[in-house]
Amino acid sequence: MPASQSSTPSSAAPFHEAPLGVTTSAWARLWTPFLNDARDIVFVNLALTMTLTVWPAAALVFYLGRSGQFQWWMAPLYWVFIGYFFMDRFILMLHCVSHRPLFSRKYRFLNNYIPWLVGPFVGETPEAYFVHHIGMHHKEANLLGDLSTTMTFRRDKLTHWLRYWGRFMTIGLVDLARYHVRKNNPKLLRRLIAGEGGFWLVTGLLAWFVSLPATWVVFWIPVLMIRTLMMAGNWGQHAFVDPEAPDNDFKSAITCINTRYNRRCFNDGYHIIHHLKPSLHYSQMADEFDKNRELYGKQDAIVFDGFDFFEVWFLLMTGQKKSLARAFVRLPGAPDRSEQDVLDLIERRMARFPTRAVG
Repeated sequence: MPASQSSTPSSAAPFHEAPLGVTTSAWARLWTPFLNDARDIVFVNLALTMTLTVWPAAALVFYLGRSGQFQWWMAPLYWVFIGYFFMDRFILMLHCVSHRPLFSRKYRFLNNYIPWLVGPFVGETPEAYFVHHIGMHHKEANLLGDLSTTMTFRRDKLTHWLRYWGRFMTIGLVDLARYHVRKNNPKLLRRLIAGEGGFWLVTGLLAWFVSLPATWVVFWIPVLMIRTLMMAGNWGQHAFVDPEAPDNDFKSAITCINTRYNRRCFNDGYHIIHHLKPSLHYSQMADEFDKNRELYGKQDAIVFDGFDFFEVWFLLMTGQKKSLARAFVRLPGAPDRSEQDVLDLIERRMARFPTRAVG
């Protein structure tokens, strides 16, 4: 029987599930004076790789569009290219460098490179992520004041997720701007307006003067793609909320271990730790979880072995809760549960909260 199905804890999560950047090479040493943390050379490498590959691919699409040689069958090739190789890794790189600025104070202007010059080519508009995630989500912690809260939805119903997705995609930015007006955050509001306004102005000009089809392919469709991914991921991260303790991070978020996603995306699966210690370096998360398994157990946290957030979302949308129950990790200090008990726990923590407030 797999460890995650037994009454004993699963095997220890691999230390540093996400590979560290090599910090001893000549290349890494070259960048060390510029970085706040030498371990983050991996983000420099990823950003430069995207610059050297995604920019030329986007330029080719615009060239074909401008010259009249573009065919719509080419579009999925571009989307598969950015989606398979970069989109998930970019989101979590942006996540990491939003919490822990990549470049040191002396070179802080370089921190604009990733959100402004790389992000738009995979659908991430400048500044919106930071203003939403750092300026709102972490302050509200999925409670009713969080514009992306899952609490007021039934998390195993596709119709509820579609409503959740639809609100975010249509008036989400308006809600975010109003939130920062109410909270008297003019600096964040200016960043949001500058990033969104700049993105849509520049891409609108490209559509008008260069190529409308290329603009759809390179910029506008990826916005829909990446925002959909973020909404599915957030839904999975906060699908199970204890109705008696929604403000307890152990009981309002989940942790996913032993996944390809953690290895690709900088241990993002350790979401409980992230809410408890938002500035903890991704390379320390697996160790931090392993050292605190008993605390997680006593807090009755939900941990899944082998599934990532997007798979959790998919399993919920397709009614496969038994698969989740089989992946549930029995932690030391937690109640001894049968598979049916785990299913009951999952059901209880998907209960819909009655009201929505955004104050």
